[in-house]
Amino acid sequence: MTSVLIIGTGLIGTSIGLAIAGAAEGVWLSDADPVSARLAADLGAGVVYDGSFPGGQPADLAVLAVPPDAVAPMLASAQRDGLARFYTDVASVKQSPVARAIAAGCDMSVYVPGHPLSGREKQGPAAARADLFLGRTWAICSTPWASAGAVEAAGWLVAACGATLVMTDPATHDRWVALTSHAPHVVAAAMAARLADAEPRALDLAGQGLRDVTRIAAGDTELWTQILAGNADPVADVLAEVAADLAEAARLLAGDSVTPGSRIPDSRTPDSRTPDSRTPDSRTPDSRIKGIADLLDRGRAGVDRIPGKHGTVSPVFAQVQVVIKDQPGELARLFDVAGAAGVNIEDIRIEHSPGLPAGVAELSVRPAETTALVQALRAAGWAVYS
Repeated sequence: MTSVLIIGTGLIGTSIGLAIAGAAEGVWLSDADPVSARLAADLGAGVVYDGSFPGGQPADLAVLAVPPDAVAPMLASAQRDGLARFYTDVASVKQSPVARAIAAGCDMSVYVPGHPLSGREKQGPAAARADLFLGRTWAICSTPWASAGAVEAAGWLVAACGATLVMTDPATHDRWVALTSHAPHVVAAAMAARLADAEPRALDLAGQGLRDVTRIAAGDTELWTQILAGNADPVADVLAEVAADLAEAARLLAGDSVTPGSRIPDSRTPDSRTPDSRTPDSRTPDSRIKGIADLLDRGRAGVDRIPGKHGTVSPVFAQVQVVIKDQPGELARLFDVAGAAGVNIEDIRIEHSPGLPAGVAELSVRPAETTALVQALRAAGWAVYS
C-alpha cells in the first residue's frame, strides 16, 4: 500500500494514522467534523483530505474508522465516489455492518471487515497513540465475496500498525467478542452504577480493585449502545451466564433463597424478618463458603487463560515493590536503574493516595531477573520489597 484514506479521526482512526506514518507514502484524513480532522493532522496522523488525491488516482486503501451503524452507509458513499481500491473498517461488531452493506448494494469484493482489539476509555484524536495497536490482536473477518487483494490490503494495515493478525469470519468474531469485550463492558457498567448513589464517605474507601473493575465503564455511551445493539444475542447469552453465577453467589452469601434483583439487607436497613423467621439455606455455612470459593477458583482459572503479549501464553512474573517518593523525576530514575541492570520491566502499577509523600511502584519482571533488580535498586538507595 502506498496511500491510505482514513475516514473518521477519533481515537482509532487517528491512532492508525500515527501508526502507519512511516509505512505509507501518503495518509489522508477525513471526518464529518473538520476540527477533529485538523487536530489529527496537527498530531502527525496525516494530511486533511481536500477532495482529491495526487495524480487523480484513488487511495490504495480506505479505512472506515466510524461507529458500527455508520459503516454500511459510509462504505456505499465512498464506493460511489471511487475513493479507494480496497476498503476495511474497525467497528466492534461485524455481522450487522456486513448485512447492511449487502443490502445497500456495496461491492463486497473490495471490502474486508476488520476489528482492532485495542482502545482506551478516552475518546477523540487527542487521546490517540501511535503504539495503541502494538502487539494487540486485530481480527480480519473475511467474507465469501472478498477478493484476495482486499484481504491482502487489510492484512498490510494490521502489520503496519504492529498488531497481531487473527483471521476469522463475522459470525464467529461477534460470538467471541461478546465474551471477551462486550459483556465485560456491561458488567463493569453494572458495578459502576452501584456507585452513582453511594454514600460519599464509602467512596473514600475506593481502592485499586474498584478502579480496575470499573475503568472501562467510562466509555462513550452512544458508541457502546450501538455495539451492544449490533451484537445483542451473543452478549445476552454471556450476561445470562454471569447473572446466574452472581445470583448464586448472592444466595450463598445471604444464606437465603435470593432471587436476582432482590436486595440483601444490610446493617443500615431495618429488616422486618427476625433471624428466626428467615428461610434457612439447607447448606451448612461451610458448604456455602465452599460454593463461593469454587466461583473464585473458576475466576482465577479464567484469568490464567487470558493471553499475554502477542497472543502468547501469559508468563508468570515476579512482583517487586519499591517505595517511591511523590516528586518529579522519580519514575525516570527508577527506570534508569532497572535499565542499567539489564532488567526489562514488563509492567508497572502505582499505588498512591493523593497528598501522601510516597507511594509504591509494583514492578512485574521475569523471576530470573528479580535478584539483579532488587540488588541494583537497593544499591541506588531505594526501599525494595519482593
